[in-house]
Amino acid sequence: MSSHTELRGIVPSYLLARLAESGRYPGAAAAARQTLTAGRPPFRTRLDLSIDENGDLVAEISDAPNRTISDAGNTQNLPGAVVRTEDDPPVDDESVNQAFDGLGATFEMLLTAFGRNSLDDAGAPLDATVHYGVDYDNAFWDGRRMVFGDGDGEVFVGFTTSTTVIGHELAHGVVQYNANLEYQGQPGALNESIADVFGALTEQHLLGQSAAEATWLIGAEIFTDAVQGKALRSMIEPGTAYDDDELGKDPQPAHMSDFVRTTEDNGGVHINSGIPNRAFALFAIDLGGNAWETAGTVWYRALTGGLSSTASFTDFADATVAAASSVDEATATAARRAWTTVGVYEDERVPRTD
Repeated sequence: MSSHTELRGIVPSYLLARLAESGRYPGAAAAARQTLTAGRPPFRTRLDLSIDENGDLVAEISDAPNRTISDAGNTQNLPGAVVRTEDDPPVDDESVNQAFDGLGATFEMLLTAFGRNSLDDAGAPLDATVHYGVDYDNAFWDGRRMVFGDGDGEVFVGFTTSTTVIGHELAHGVVQYNANLEYQGQPGALNESIADVFGALTEQHLLGQSAAEATWLIGAEIFTDAVQGKALRSMIEPGTAYDDDELGKDPQPAHMSDFVRTTEDNGGVHINSGIPNRAFALFAIDLGGNAWETAGTVWYRALTGGLSSTASFTDFADATVAAASSVDEATATAARRAWTTVGVYEDERVPRTD
């Protein structure tokens, strides 16, 4: 027996979905949308209608996002007031619409690239809160929802402007539901790096960019013009994202020889993530084509294939090479080459078997 009451209606859902889009019958369209929403289970499906070569109507059902955007009203009270849900049109608040679209772009990337239905692979709702705090200079995943500050206007602008930021933060949810990597030291840096990878893939998938065409920048939109910098991080060139008189220079290393040992930043989770970031970017560019396809799938399988919560860079590198080997030897060789280039491997060896 299912965990929720099964709704058996005389009018099929695909007909209601078609009616919900009607311009000729606005009253019925509104009623259809309300009917589809009522009693909705915690996951959604999407209906795609097309005409086949015989002229017959074909209905295809696939997974769809279930987004809810709330407004904290410049307080730090979560979740705030609901201002847009999945069935609502765009509103007058640009931050709300940007958050809504960013959550959708992340959902689509996860579904298209990995066949994953939302963060937990079971259709989990995607919730977000905008206008958090006053001049709040961050965006974060709190274990249940995305939260966006508006920035201070001098250094940072609103965080909903960046698809890579949204994809990054939601990716922490994917990590949480799988390896749940400890947020300290190398496991924490892997946590941050995997989030950057998914953030970059979300933007590339949305824009239809190949690995060679992509900027590999994370948070390119969130600095004001006053800042001497192009983004928060560069995956392909760690350490080059910014160099500003006030903010200092991007501290990310690109190679294990420059690994930063520190007690700050949970042992350098945002700093040393530059090393596995570069490994992924090099791997994706080496393979060519779209990074969310083979390269992204290798990283995803490494994450979801039983990775330890205390995994080191070497542990994760071994997991990616093992995943790449299931594709073909050329892909495995490219993975080993990427990890060797950033100094995690001393040479292009095969992964450990012990």
